[in-house]
Amino acid sequence: MLILSNCTYSVLRHCKRKLTPLQRLSKLETLQQYSVSSKISKRVLGIETSCDDTGAAVVDECGNILGNALHSQTSISVALGGVLPSHAKTIHRAHIERVVQDALDQANIKVKELDAVAVTVKPGLSLCLDVGLSHAKKLVQEHRIDFPFLVFLVSGGHCLLAVARDIDKFLLLGTSLDSSPGEAFDKVARRMKLKNLPECYDMSGGAMMEHMAKQGDIEAIPAPDVSFAQRSCNFSFSGIKSHYIRNIEQEEAKQGIVASHVISNASDMCASFQYAVIKHLAKPLQRAFLYCELKGLLPESDRALVVSGGVACNQFIRQGLQKVCEKFDCRMVCPPPHLCTDNGIMIAWNGMEKLLAGRGFAEDPQSVDFSPKGPFGEDLTADVAKSTIKVRKINLL
Repeated sequence: MLILSNCTYSVLRHCKRKLTPLQRLSKLETLQQYSVSSKISKRVLGIETSCDDTGAAVVDECGNILGNALHSQTSISVALGGVLPSHAKTIHRAHIERVVQDALDQANIKVKELDAVAVTVKPGLSLCLDVGLSHAKKLVQEHRIDFPFLVFLVSGGHCLLAVARDIDKFLLLGTSLDSSPGEAFDKVARRMKLKNLPECYDMSGGAMMEHMAKQGDIEAIPAPDVSFAQRSCNFSFSGIKSHYIRNIEQEEAKQGIVASHVISNASDMCASFQYAVIKHLAKPLQRAFLYCELKGLLPESDRALVVSGGVACNQFIRQGLQKVCEKFDCRMVCPPPHLCTDNGIMIAWNGMEKLLAGRGFAEDPQSVDFSPKGPFGEDLTADVAKSTIKVRKINLL
């Protein structure tokens, strides 16, 4: 519903959900939860991005502020001589997910436990308002995904594209032939010695690269194109990794960098590297969509791409993949950043899906063994290459 207040319209939508299979299997726990929640007052999350500050807060009906978070752009706006809408939008997009999560964490509440989400839609700068509204819509959207759908795993150990046809049936369209994207991020960050920068303290290699890239010029250092003779959905990140390590060594020699010092244009190097990665990810994804259309592997409407893995935390990579999805009328679904990296929740839920479906049981648990290089689903990578599908260039920026 829409509620009009003195200065803003706020979009409100109830976030109550039907019981999940997990809740249905634990009726006693569910009843206990409801007996407790009946005593809790209503709680609303508010999102504000009308100008140059990214704000989020959770309040209850008694007027208590349960959580409050803000990322201010004031110092940047002052340095620029005023608010630049396009610049402000970029900063909003970079911080809104963290700001909202901080407010929720302070309130010790999950999105599904909220009664409503409110967001400013006027007055304000249109480019900035769009960021808050888009995020609010994403929060209240029910991400129900039916089989079949496209899966894109982009992590430190893997890079693969597959069609998920059922909980245990996959069609492998493409995979990495050597390094993974996450490994490339880590190795290049390590070679650049980003950990020696105070602002990168306690960050992973990928997080360092993303942080530095936000301050860099993406056009200062040309990003290479990596392609195969065969038009496949496969990936190769060893070449990208080697290219940037050579570039770093050349820059160090040119700038006289020694010991623990970092090259002066590290931000530009990181921005260029990220762009090279998304360019390489985008082409196989385009080809995967076209192959699925050719073979009728995805529904004509309500198509979905699920992107997961540690590299999926990178907002620049997500935005590039979203550009590809928009060209193919496909919605992109990503787990929250804290669930993109390795965690037990994904294994537990996969087990729950199989338990409910009555599949995947081990008749003799003691005979079960691991398979570190086991095949993933039905391998269609050769058939994809045989189809020689040409893709058009997409503006990923």
